[in-house]
Amino acid sequence: MSDFQREQRKNEHVEIAMAQQDAALSDFDKVRFVHHSIPNIDVDDVDLTTRTSHFDLKYPVYINAMTGGSEWTKQINEKLAIVARETGLAMAVGSTHAALRNPKMAESFTIVRETNPDGIIFSNVGADVPVDKAVKAVELLDAQALQIHVNSPQELVMPEGNREFANWMENIEAIVKAVDVPVIVKEVGFGMSKETYKSLLNVGVAYVDVSGRGGTNFVDIENERRLNKDMDYLSNWGQSTVESLLESTDYQDKLNVFASGGLRTPLDAVKCLALGAKAVGMSRPFLNQVEQSGITQTIEYVESFLDHMKKIMTMLDAKNIDELTHKDMIFSQDLLSWIDQRGLDIHRG
Repeated sequence: MSDFQREQRKNEHVEIAMAQQDAALSDFDKVRFVHHSIPNIDVDDVDLTTRTSHFDLKYPVYINAMTGGSEWTKQINEKLAIVARETGLAMAVGSTHAALRNPKMAESFTIVRETNPDGIIFSNVGADVPVDKAVKAVELLDAQALQIHVNSPQELVMPEGNREFANWMENIEAIVKAVDVPVIVKEVGFGMSKETYKSLLNVGVAYVDVSGRGGTNFVDIENERRLNKDMDYLSNWGQSTVESLLESTDYQDKLNVFASGGLRTPLDAVKCLALGAKAVGMSRPFLNQVEQSGITQTIEYVESFLDHMKKIMTMLDAKNIDELTHKDMIFSQDLLSWIDQRGLDIHRG
């Protein structure tokens, strides 16, 4: 594939993603908090700080991996970096493969660090990237962590996608050993299973982003790029974010679990935290805000989102994220069926 074709593909991904809508029915709606009438805290008592094994996040929300690799996406990354800088959010860039192949594309990623020199930034590579390139991806952004995205359904629907996956786990292990920052293994919208968590833990991974079904749909994106658009039947492949978090229950004391995929509201974000996520990532909401409404309104959107999270936590009488994990929750019958069939222990202390 030529550099021009890669740049064109990056732009196509963004255009199609922006046009997508969240799923009409969300598993977030199948989880409810039990309301207790009288909180014992004030809104000002709520602390949104989240602590991971390697770094603290001022807020448990981050701008998740989206883009880079073209002139247009460079402009998007610069805008998002300004939002991250002004709000204190962490930010991940999209796959840096374009910059690793073609130095001319590096600026579409490095603009993020130039714009936000003191921020927490995650670099991003695929599971098949050579180890030396993974090291360079971290250096490129002076990143605090490296996302390794795993996206086999996307690759298999992508007309020009990868067809070889046998060495992915071995390569992830090699990258974990080679880079001097934590690795976050990130799905791209198909969710994760308890078996996946176990395998990643066994090769030294300390962070996962479950990125469940319900948000940006890369099967649909790649199917739109197929000549016959003949793989739409895979649109609902994978686990939702809620199912993926339930799958992670036995590993939340061993892994730093992040959640993304289909978050629509501050309430969805709080539900993720209550289900054991240490932080939540969003992509399309930030992308649409910054492209359609501009930087200033996107900053206001972030500030409002965080304020709403604090209000919800006040209703739940939770002063911090740890306290959220002990709050009473009710699950729908189909989620209970998933829990039962998968043999999950979701006992909440």
